[in-house]
Amino acid sequence: MEIQKQSKQQQQEEFALASVTELASSSTSSSRSDSQSAPVIARFSAGNGVAVLRFNRDSESTDSISVDVKTAQLSKLGPLQSVCIAEASGADTGKEKYSTGVTVQFRNEEESRAFHCAFEQWKKKDIVQGTLLPNGAVTSFKSKFEDKIEPSSAKMYFHYYGQLLHQQNMMQDYVRTGTYYAAVMENRVDFIDRVVVDVGAGSGILSLFAAQAGAKHVYAVEASEMAEYARKLIAGNPSLGERITVIKGKVEEVELPEKADILISEPMGTLLVNERMLESYVIARDRFLVPNGKMFPAVGRIHMAPFSDEYLFVEIANKALFWQQHKYFGVDLTPLYGSAFGGYFSQPVVDAFDPRLLVAPTISHDLDFTEIKEEDLYEIEIPLKFVASVGTRVHGLACWFDVLFNGSAVQRWLTTAPGAPTTHWYQLRCVLSQPLYVMAGQEITGQLRMVAHNAQSYTIYLTLSAKMWGPGAEQGGILQTSSCKLDLKEPYYRMSQPQAYAMAQDQQPTPANTHTDDLEGPELIQPPPQNLDGQL
Repeated sequence: MEIQKQSKQQQQEEFALASVTELASSSTSSSRSDSQSAPVIARFSAGNGVAVLRFNRDSESTDSISVDVKTAQLSKLGPLQSVCIAEASGADTGKEKYSTGVTVQFRNEEESRAFHCAFEQWKKKDIVQGTLLPNGAVTSFKSKFEDKIEPSSAKMYFHYYGQLLHQQNMMQDYVRTGTYYAAVMENRVDFIDRVVVDVGAGSGILSLFAAQAGAKHVYAVEASEMAEYARKLIAGNPSLGERITVIKGKVEEVELPEKADILISEPMGTLLVNERMLESYVIARDRFLVPNGKMFPAVGRIHMAPFSDEYLFVEIANKALFWQQHKYFGVDLTPLYGSAFGGYFSQPVVDAFDPRLLVAPTISHDLDFTEIKEEDLYEIEIPLKFVASVGTRVHGLACWFDVLFNGSAVQRWLTTAPGAPTTHWYQLRCVLSQPLYVMAGQEITGQLRMVAHNAQSYTIYLTLSAKMWGPGAEQGGILQTSSCKLDLKEPYYRMSQPQAYAMAQDQQPTPANTHTDDLEGPELIQPPPQNLDGQL
């Protein structure tokens, strides 16, 4: 009961006014002139998921004027006078909605400013319906998730993850599932008698792992229809299921009866950030996790290195050759060739590639899930600086990620690196439509910038530059720069296995100094002879 009282107090705010006069309207023929001189209390409150402003002649009076703050407009008529216009509901009196307006008189300018400031804050505020929601209940207001994600994208997203075949695809990624299982079971000390929240539980498999590790109770939060399948699976494992509660809803909206000691989730997408579920993971941390609670995983690390792949470059460029036809059923298609060429290069490539294609040691960028703010994930900027190991054509930037399970007993990494066992995330490559020419030892600089958009993904902006080479290079200057813009939402899934890249007799591979522990000195080779221009 104390929580409920506190919640009510937090959702009310009162102001003393000099007077309030109701404006005449078509449905109210008289104004409340008798209230002009009487002191008035203005009260902001949350009721039925709506922010409401009520004007009462005193704090105990039931005779009031009510307006919906979301639809209301507050304008100044003078230093001490304002007018509030809105549609109001006559629910209290049984009347239909009508247009209402009041003139508000303040006692001084300071109170006027404070009232206007509060009005704007309540107008933007997300109000939870009621004061204390039961376990698993979902609020009816428009959540933060809905504010930043377009409905069509969310609908497709939850439809996709609501199907068993897609859950099976992820569960059959034994690198993924096996690493999660090992990370949980090796760190039983973190789970025994602890409360766990599974964020985006899907089939509930991670919740079952947590229960196996001795969790006191697990709350499996899942927004898609997969929640029903999770209930079925958990009910079929009664010795574990008695300690698991499935809650259907978004982590941004559901309420839980207690705080969690541990969050577990699989929020990673392509290039770690695709699908923007990391933001929900961070929101769940802020809403549900006790101070210094554990997160599985706790850290994400994006790895990057320039690559040379003549075969891939030609494959993408050749896709646009269709638009070079001058007589396609009597139609000249060439006006669209440039647009088609750019369109194909705007797709990041998702596949498993040979790590010997990397032409410089990797760099990495860390995201600490235990500390990062949700807003920090809206735009991610990573400065790039490499030193080429070989002289070659650089065709773009290769990226992959690792995540760390920072358990008290064992630290375990899940890697998606090239050369390591392939996962369903594969790796990602951003291909430049204008490759760069570099020499061994030459510096490659640039920036990888990722900007979140409302289709639950990111727009990628990549720039790579090579400095001048030879006499006069010390004076600076950029010899060549290449940029591209890609949509992470629309990748080119090139699910072929890494090809064998034959080496010429005179080529001597050079070891690459990568930062990924799973790769043991992958080799770098020169690309195939560059005699492919005729094909383009």
